[in-house]
Amino acid sequence: MTTHGWFADTAVRDADAAADAVRNGHADAPENWPAAAVEDGVVDDADEYYDRLRDATRAATRAAVRERERADDQQLVHAVRTIGDLSDAANEVAERAVEWARTLFDGVDDGIAGARDVAGRSANSPTEERAIALCERATDLADERDRAQGFVETHAPTVAPNLSMLAGPVLAARLIALAGGLDDLAKLPSGTVQVLGAEDALFAHLRGHAPSPKHGVIYTHEYVRGTHPDQRGSAARALAGKLTIAARVDHYSGDRRPDLEAELDARMERIRARETE
Repeated sequence: MTTHGWFADTAVRDADAAADAVRNGHADAPENWPAAAVEDGVVDDADEYYDRLRDATRAATRAAVRERERADDQQLVHAVRTIGDLSDAANEVAERAVEWARTLFDGVDDGIAGARDVAGRSANSPTEERAIALCERATDLADERDRAQGFVETHAPTVAPNLSMLAGPVLAARLIALAGGLDDLAKLPSGTVQVLGAEDALFAHLRGHAPSPKHGVIYTHEYVRGTHPDQRGSAARALAGKLTIAARVDHYSGDRRPDLEAELDARMERIRARETE
């Protein structure tokens, strides 16, 4: 009787138990596993062995996907994507709500601010009630967006302390989301990190229809946005280089490296000094 096959001491008809054996078991050397399973009496023949193995590997894959989705960095990905969706929805609903409210009330401001003001009013007719209700929905969406952003701002420094230190929590989360996860971000070269979020511009460049993009979402960082346009490419490269190192440290070791921030500050000071030369 073998003691190394994934089916050893496992109820092969129990998908979860078989999946755990497939994921966590090991053998020192390959064997004729179908024959061993038949000899051990866990299956009747080789066809049944492969049927059970297929079920076990599918269950193991589902379990691995669930673990991946529940990982802290993936929760951060979901949260930052939710911020974008809620922001788009809140602005769109607010635009429609304010347009309606202006036909009924005076002095309605634009956007969420206007919707929030109208949402606090009392209705004097069924029409006003509907317009106010729509403004309330817009403010609810905006409030939920703010709560999602608050989650990102507190969660990102735990998941990626160095990346959050250099980029800020929200930008750090956006970079992780664009890459697909902290593991994926840590494997990217700095040149790719530099243009994450500028895929459309990059593809247009590759087709010969546009210049090469100098930056993607890292443009929102003050060190890029606040640098003179002539030096912005250098600033983006310097920032992307440090963000890449920070992501790798966060993923592979997790220890905090304050020196990264000092090095980035010094590098940016040199780059910005060129503006006055």
